[in-house]
Amino acid sequence: MHGHKYAIDAMVAEVALRLPGPVVVLTSDVDDMVGLCGRRVRVVGL
Repeated sequence: MHGHKYAIDAMVAEVALRLPGPVVVLTSDVDDMVGLCGRRVRVVGL
């Protein structure tokens, strides 16, 4: 992953991973967010 789009995804993932669980992230790019967050964050597609 590279480019500004992935930089934004990485920042969202970083914040989500720092929050006490449970955490849900709503996104249009489920595959990338799951790749960044793993199983620690619930990722829901829009």
